[in-house]
Amino acid sequence: MAEKKRDYYEVLGVDKSASEDDIKKAYRKLAKQYHPDLHPGDKECEERFKELNEAAQVLGDPEKRRKYDQFGHAAFDPNAGFGGGGGGFSGFGDFGGFGGFGDIFGDLGDIFGFGGGAGRQANAPRRGESIRVGVTLSFEEAAFGCKKEVSVSRVEECPDCHGSGCAAGTTAETCPDCHGTGSVRTTKRTPFGMVQSTGPCSKCGGTGKIIRTPCPTCRGKGAVRRNKKVTVNIPAGIDDGQSVSLKGQGSAGANGGPAGDLLVTVAVRESDKFERDGANVLSEASISFAQAALGADIQVDTIDGPVKLTIPEGTQPGAVFRLRGKGIPFVRGGGRGDQYVTVTVAVPRDLSSRQREALREFARAMGEEAGEPAGIFSRKKKK
Repeated sequence: MAEKKRDYYEVLGVDKSASEDDIKKAYRKLAKQYHPDLHPGDKECEERFKELNEAAQVLGDPEKRRKYDQFGHAAFDPNAGFGGGGGGFSGFGDFGGFGGFGDIFGDLGDIFGFGGGAGRQANAPRRGESIRVGVTLSFEEAAFGCKKEVSVSRVEECPDCHGSGCAAGTTAETCPDCHGTGSVRTTKRTPFGMVQSTGPCSKCGGTGKIIRTPCPTCRGKGAVRRNKKVTVNIPAGIDDGQSVSLKGQGSAGANGGPAGDLLVTVAVRESDKFERDGANVLSEASISFAQAALGADIQVDTIDGPVKLTIPEGTQPGAVFRLRGKGIPFVRGGGRGDQYVTVTVAVPRDLSSRQREALREFARAMGEEAGEPAGIFSRKKKK
């Protein structure tokens, strides 16, 4: 069963009320985006480009557009009985003043920086591939920064031929077909006229040179893949999911192009003592009922180590205390966040008879009555 064609207006991304100029502009934009010369070997782009041409040939011709609006795709199906088979999709010249491909794509060079509409030369300098790796840090390592060694698999210049691809004592020859440019220009006849396009030279593969005796180490590629250990300086204050970029530590470039970058993404392990909220640290401290009621100096953990925290008299459960400057260093420098300590009050268990009696005495002094079965936790006010 034949694949159902898409609506021509949908193909060009215009409304049915679009003017001829609107259709022309939409076609130009999409044709430049999907032109096969810009995507060599990409079958999907090739099919998309053919679809665009077919839609433009119909909608760009007033008579064919009128038939399409009335009968749809059947207007051009010789088996549908609408007489639309005559002419088909060829021989329409510039389809309603669209101009030939030379007119439509004459500015591709300016848009993509190829110069004069020519394709990008395969032997031009190319930047190397950037590489992303991951590293795991403890809570404290992320807070204060550290050095980590990571293993990287990257492409490097061949140490034996120094990137030439040629065996020792030999040199590459200039390609006779493209004369060292790496690209050739071809001319094709189309329904819209003669179309010129520039693509990689098939004889040299776009390199502009022919290697008769390739380097045995890299097999003529000029580059080899190696595993390397790279030391990364992790800045203080980095957070989970953030990355450190090492410029030029990725794969080597081609034809004299710069190397790519190494991107190291960090994962921070959870701490059993602290939580992080931006540059602030959150923690908890447990105190006794007596410490909450009478006040006390206690010791709390921070990422710098234990510090003294003064608990004032009458502190309630859930009270939060702020330790200034005890949080995470700001990743760009200039200070640190704070630490917020939430107080929980521990209820005593397994009381001795002396402790139990002391608490009952305290309850009586407060005007409360401690119930025997439920212990000190079920109290009633005296009436």
